[in-house]
Amino acid sequence: MSVFKLGLTGSIGTGKTTTAALFAKHGCPVWSADDAVHRLYAVGGGGAALLAGLVPLALKDGIVDRGLLKATIAQDRSLLPKIEALVHPLVAQDRAAFLALYDSGIVVLDVPLLYETKLQSMMDAVLVVTAPPDVQRQRVLTRATMSAQDLELILSWQMPDQEKQKLADYIIETTTLERAEAAVIKLIESLRLHHA
Repeated sequence: MSVFKLGLTGSIGTGKTTTAALFAKHGCPVWSADDAVHRLYAVGGGGAALLAGLVPLALKDGIVDRGLLKATIAQDRSLLPKIEALVHPLVAQDRAAFLALYDSGIVVLDVPLLYETKLQSMMDAVLVVTAPPDVQRQRVLTRATMSAQDLELILSWQMPDQEKQKLADYIIETTTLERAEAAVIKLIESLRLHHA
């Protein structure tokens, strides 16, 4: 079996991180775009040097402070595409290094903005995770770093959930952990059966 690249995406608060962890639990290596960005923004990650000239106010002690960065982008929306143009090539390098580690099996690529960045073309299939809007909102607003305004800002950057579902090869609803895990196990079994 050659590597099968399963793209995992969904809007904020729909359970991407939890679903990715379930794939890892059941033997599928997972790469996370968010984790890659965290590495880039940490000490020695290269992100601070890239962003120093563009958003100096978002740097704290020589590293990128994501809270400050989010606040800066909220004040000036024109910064987002400029930041993405700098950061996305490094994220792509990180993803390529991950993929180079595997020559068989199912690997999961967790990319929140998969459709928005047109990465679906490099996937063998795409899984969209979803949750009802009230559940989604409740999950997001329980995070200490998130406000209702933050949620609206992030949702404005993301393709609407219904549009993602129309484009998806697979959909998993994450209303309960048990339901999500059962769906993940079923999908892994199906992929292994059909792509062996």
